[in-house]
Amino acid sequence: GIRDLVRSRGLGDVYKRQVFKKERNMKHLGKNSKQPKNPDIKILDKVKNLNDEKNYVIRLTQPEFTCLCPITEQPDFAHIIVDYIPNKWIVESKSLKLFFNSYRNKKSFHENTTMEISETLNKLLKPVWIRIGGYWYPRGGIPIDIFWQNKEPPKKAWIPPQEVTPYRGRG
Repeated sequence: GIRDLVRSRGLGDVYKRQVFKKERNMKHLGKNSKQPKNPDIKILDKVKNLNDEKNYVIRLTQPEFTCLCPITEQPDFAHIIVDYIPNKWIVESKSLKLFFNSYRNKKSFHENTTMEISETLNKLLKPVWIRIGGYWYPRGGIPIDIFWQNKEPPKKAWIPPQEVTPYRGRG
């Protein structure tokens, strides 16, 4: 975790105290957390990026994302992939899991949900670059895939393809 990274990089005591203080102020990490009923940026925790001088990509994958259709209230399922190059912050993964799961009872169209997730993470992290792929499973026979990025990635950054197989139906 953060403690091992700080130790391995030989960072000074002042910096260690800063990082550990922030870690203790997290809402979810190392604590019992109730599942939030609705998504909110307040659910998310961020952690200091200790490698902010490098352009590296973090991939967050949620292959079992669900929300509710606002008309029928039937569940909608998606495979969500978020890739980003962090600036000063990275998202803490437990809080992200709670954030994603908080959509389970939210009524929202695919497009709105995908864009809300991307805008929330972009606002929280202020990354160098971020993109989202929302690969929604068919309802009414039509799969809907939504893609967004905040800008072009830096020239020397290696951006892996998302490689989610498009829905082919049966056969």
